[in-house]
Amino acid sequence: MRRRNIGLNIIDGRAEVSVWAPFAKTVALETEAGKVVPLEAAGYGHWQATTDAISIGEHYLFVLDGDKKLPDPASLSQPDGVHGPSQHINISDFEWTDAGWINPPLSDYIFYELHTGTFSAAGNFKGIIEKLDYLVGLGITAVEIMPVAQFPGERNWGYDGVFPFAVHNSYGGAAGLQQLVDACHKNGLAVALDVVYNHLGPEGNYLSQYGPYFTEKYKTPWGNAVNFDDAWCDGVRQFFIENALMWFRDFHIDALRLDAVHAIKDFSPTHILKEISENVGQLTKETGKQYHLIVECDLNDPRYIDPLKKSGYGIDAQWTDEFHHALRVSAGQQRHGYYSDFSGIADLAKAYRDAYVYTGQFSEQRHKKFGVAASNPGEQFIVFSQNHDQVGNRMLGERTSALVSFEMQKLMAGAVIVAPFLPLLFMGEEWAASSPFQYFVSHTDKELIKSVQKGRREEFKEFHAEGEAPDPQSEDTFYRSKLNWSELANESHRIMLNYYKALIRLRKSSPVLQAHDRKNIKVDFNEQDQTLTLHRWNKKHAVLCLMNFSGEPQAVTINDAKKKWQKIFDSSETQWAGPTGEPELIMIGSEFVVQPESIIIYSCDHV
Repeated sequence: MRRRNIGLNIIDGRAEVSVWAPFAKTVALETEAGKVVPLEAAGYGHWQATTDAISIGEHYLFVLDGDKKLPDPASLSQPDGVHGPSQHINISDFEWTDAGWINPPLSDYIFYELHTGTFSAAGNFKGIIEKLDYLVGLGITAVEIMPVAQFPGERNWGYDGVFPFAVHNSYGGAAGLQQLVDACHKNGLAVALDVVYNHLGPEGNYLSQYGPYFTEKYKTPWGNAVNFDDAWCDGVRQFFIENALMWFRDFHIDALRLDAVHAIKDFSPTHILKEISENVGQLTKETGKQYHLIVECDLNDPRYIDPLKKSGYGIDAQWTDEFHHALRVSAGQQRHGYYSDFSGIADLAKAYRDAYVYTGQFSEQRHKKFGVAASNPGEQFIVFSQNHDQVGNRMLGERTSALVSFEMQKLMAGAVIVAPFLPLLFMGEEWAASSPFQYFVSHTDKELIKSVQKGRREEFKEFHAEGEAPDPQSEDTFYRSKLNWSELANESHRIMLNYYKALIRLRKSSPVLQAHDRKNIKVDFNEQDQTLTLHRWNKKHAVLCLMNFSGEPQAVTINDAKKKWQKIFDSSETQWAGPTGEPELIMIGSEFVVQPESIIIYSCDHV
């Protein structure tokens, strides 16, 4: 539990070698100096050796059955890319300075999702470190990094990774990630890392040559499923459990976000997610440190986030796409694709109340009844107005700033921040960045490149009137997706940034907004006027959030038992480039006009 048990690791000055290859007749380690170290069978498909024949920094390969030379599936470093040899490094060498760091409770997380390659001009971990003061000033508390596992080339979203243990070489490798985490902790920021356990990318994926890492029992959007419950699955399960433990233990990562777990197929008595959760819990007992597990899941099934003692999988939180979909339709998003299942303001009200929109009703898109109600606390749901998927999966990768007005952007941000859930921002949204976030890759396999290009064109063939889908392989697509930090010199971008800062300060200072009690909430809405009133309270404090999603001023009447409400935030004020401000004080039965595409927040104390 306290050290890695697969791949190459330094134990008492020597290399301890372990690889899982259940069908191989012989396995050996070959160094770049030409030394060959035979491994001995250790049972259940494992091969092991302890040797001083390989030095730190030296490259190596595994040789299966005398002639098949392959990189290490648990490689920690691939300096020559996915097709090159592995490199022997010691991730325990790093000198940490974060001994006093305490991972905050997940309820304190305000996430900022970023892509290492496009967040900064440098496109690496050092580029992120240089912006940490900015992120602290913004008010976020957790940096969420898109996948960094080694992928082909130097341009990729990260979900095509094929070496789950190796930090991508062009980003700065293992040491670079450790430096970033250490710097984040020094600046009071938690670090969440996106990992992919539902599939591996197509290029450089050598796992199947070692053993049955994949199964034909199930199909996923990426081909055969990862083998979590078929014959020989024990070695596969150990592989991914070891991976999760490594990020927490050896890289001091605070939270893991597991990509698209609905694509993980596992009918074992103990689901792989539950086993990962149990192992992470054991690591916590041994280290005394708290770690968080988060999943992306579209099944509306609280079993994933229910605690182990209630027969759940013990995951701490999940991304909640349905809040996003309802919010986007409320803001004018066209109802096609997965948005077709959402009606807008009524579903947004339900998302505020129930977290899930679909809790058993019929889904037209799925052609079946879908979802169940969840009673889990609000801190187990993460909401957003945009993220890498919701931006990047559009044909042109347009951000919200290119789709709605300045006023609507402010309203959408406010709608996320006042929710009784955990908020997530996608890099650049806080200043209404204009650069798109498009789908990009840098494969070397010519046939695969053609396939990806064709697939992207086919996916958006019905949108030909909007132009051609950008070429994922083109460097231009990647560079267009980089944030343009010079935009902050523009007044409108600075106003939006200051608006986000003020919203985040309000959330962190309000005893109501910083709470996540889903019971102390009331939602009213008017579909005709496109207005929504969110009433939340915590002990003696209460807030009233008035939202107008229409393009016209709308009259709203306040009928509440409180005698008076004091305005604490108004997106329509002139300091936010709005048209005007609303009354500072309102009384019971007051009727006043809410400006188009705006949010106003009032507060009061119980008498």
